[in-house]
Amino acid sequence: MLGAVPTATAVLAQDAKPELANKLDPNAKDLDEKVLKAATAVKDEDGKYLDKDGHPTFHITNDGKKVDWYTYSGYRRYHAECHVCHGPDGMGSTYAPALKDSLKILSYEEFYGILAGGKQDVSNTANQVMPAFGDNKNVMCYANDLYVYLRARASGAWGRARPGEKEEKPEAAKTAEKECLGG
Repeated sequence: MLGAVPTATAVLAQDAKPELANKLDPNAKDLDEKVLKAATAVKDEDGKYLDKDGHPTFHITNDGKKVDWYTYSGYRRYHAECHVCHGPDGMGSTYAPALKDSLKILSYEEFYGILAGGKQDVSNTANQVMPAFGDNKNVMCYANDLYVYLRARASGAWGRARPGEKEEKPEAAKTAEKECLGG
């Protein structure tokens, strides 16, 4: 299943591929170096990029103009399912947090757990409820894509624009999508 939480497999430093380094926009102003470093792709599995902990991550090339398939898909899914509450491009709204900021501190497992199981934050000033999407295939089949896109936003590696250039959809993504959606 495309949205299934993979087991974390450490990728050793000697296995890192320098050619996977992101080629970001040299004029980007809001890069978060700590998040960017943690999100560095060190492994490529058929177009799916993984960080040193084995979590999905983004890969941006062509001086910040071209994204991997999963970042592109995550952008599309975010705007189909999440932006109504969390605002355009993960910027937040009056009743839902800015996911571009949340992904600076949430782990992959925490993100996935909240997405699948929901969350409720009650305080004297607000009652915020994130519904559970665990049974929604339109969300869960693309959970990794959403994570990758929001991680790119959190690091500042991708801005508020729709990705124009993108890598081709990998065969593994086509197969996983078909299996997950039941088609």
